[in-house]
Amino acid sequence: MPQIITLTTDFGLQDHYVGVLKAVLLRISPDSRLVDISHEIPPQDIMAGAWVVRNAAASFPEGSIHLVVVDPGVGTERRPVVVEMGDQLFVGPDNGIFSLLAEETPYRAYEIDRKDLYEPNISNTFHGRDLFAPVAAHLANGLPIDEVGEEVSELITYRWARPIADGAGIQGWIVHIDRFGNLVTNIPDDLIQSAIGSQNMKIYVGNTILKELSRSFGSVEEGDPVAYIGSSDMLEVAINKGDASQMLGVQKGAQVSIVIQR
Repeated sequence: MPQIITLTTDFGLQDHYVGVLKAVLLRISPDSRLVDISHEIPPQDIMAGAWVVRNAAASFPEGSIHLVVVDPGVGTERRPVVVEMGDQLFVGPDNGIFSLLAEETPYRAYEIDRKDLYEPNISNTFHGRDLFAPVAAHLANGLPIDEVGEEVSELITYRWARPIADGAGIQGWIVHIDRFGNLVTNIPDDLIQSAIGSQNMKIYVGNTILKELSRSFGSVEEGDPVAYIGSSDMLEVAINKGDASQMLGVQKGAQVSIVIQR
């Protein structure tokens, strides 16, 4: 089967950057299958990229290679790495982009220091083209991971604050806003089940109060807010056919509280 290489970047689609990444990949590994996860990560937003990759990677088959380039430190001393997690490989900068995956999955990581794998005349500002894409392509051609360089003991990781549960309820935060304006929290469904269960509750988001978890957007009237468990198994808040971030005036980092009603 052709090797799958996925691409996740903050490059957008206006410029030539994504096309050039694909050109390098296909020149070195012409039989690979390229799959775009996203090129609309907010510029330099490492944790947004980490969230997208974390939620996408599990859907790909064994042996997939994930090229992830959200790299505000390009040209600095940050390490380029290849990371093996489970049965998949991840190529990108060691800047926290693999934080959420590394929290959940044992890994082996190697610093990329073989200059013969790079493109000639490597740019200081486009390591996606000149370093990461060539390495991903060589891995797709069968290069063993331990031949890219020396193993490193630990990756740089960032962590979102954990939700807090007590006898009164749960306090969490908005950690991601998708392109529809839906508000994704860091409160997992299993925590809601264990801390709240079947008790009555109110969900406070900004100046909005929701009195229950619904099944999906269509559970409420058009234009109304709704809370539900999303596809990532986290509590989300949305507006049916609207942008919750704009309409509720809520941004990343905003507090979300679930309060038990006695």
